[in-house]
Amino acid sequence: MRPYVICHMMASLDGRIDCEMTEQIDDTNHYYEALAQLDCPSTLEGKNTLAMHYAQSGEFQRRFAHEDAGQQLYKAVEATGYAIGVDTHGTLLWDDNTTELFGRPLLMILSEACSQEYLDYLKGKHISFITTGKDGIDLVSAMETLRTVFGVERIAVVGGGNINGSLLDQGLIDEVSMMYGYGIDGRKGMTAAFDGRPMECKPVRLTFKSVEEQDGIVWMRYQVK
Repeated sequence: MRPYVICHMMASLDGRIDCEMTEQIDDTNHYYEALAQLDCPSTLEGKNTLAMHYAQSGEFQRRFAHEDAGQQLYKAVEATGYAIGVDTHGTLLWDDNTTELFGRPLLMILSEACSQEYLDYLKGKHISFITTGKDGIDLVSAMETLRTVFGVERIAVVGGGNINGSLLDQGLIDEVSMMYGYGIDGRKGMTAAFDGRPMECKPVRLTFKSVEEQDGIVWMRYQVK
């Protein structure tokens, strides 16, 4: 059993999702109004998005020899919703009050290869965590733990393209919610809404659910087959 997962993105017409760019083509907060309508108390973001907008600058520096943490979980607090983040090796630095930063408790997903020292650091910050997967994060296992241990029933994935692509490949996205603003990016190398999938991957078929137009912004929702 796992949560229902909705990928919610704001993109330019060419499918790019750079936050600084999308803020210029959605200056009336339609994205956040739509996010509220999706009724997802928990959100999930990848490491790049977290590093860009929330984490402190720099990386965690170990003081002792690296010791793999193995499979663990830690629930710092009970909550109806979490700001869920992905940080495979455990390097992001955090303020003392991440609940105030995100508006709800932070819950990190890491691989078993992160260091025990970093997990102790998260505990000192009262940040919940799940470690699963030896060669990288086991997203399937993480999702099951989110549902069974933390009570997470609905998640909105809100960035970025690589975590979206990874979840899609694992069959962990139930719905795609795409908003297209009135602009074109076109810059070389900018991340698309779904990115980083291996070349041999086939397209993922979707089933149309709904479409709305809001002040020139088009909001489309699809079920993943």
